[in-house]
Amino acid sequence: MYANGTGVRKDAQMAVAWYRKAAEQGYSMSQLDLGMMFATGSGVLKDELQAYFWWLLASDQGVEAAAKNLDILES
Repeated sequence: MYANGTGVRKDAQMAVAWYRKAAEQGYSMSQLDLGMMFATGSGVLKDELQAYFWWLLASDQGVEAAAKNLDILES
């Protein structure tokens, strides 16, 4: 919602907060999205290590996009 401004004002920092809550509970798509926020520096300081961490968790749950992002980040 906050990442796209769907029904609320677009707010990257709020998006990060909600993605983190869901990601910490094991939701793979939130892990993917949180990794993207860290990779791009949207709502947080850019941090490739954090992006890698969240994408690795999502990849371990079978999210192909996370695995592709890991390959890109590793190269």
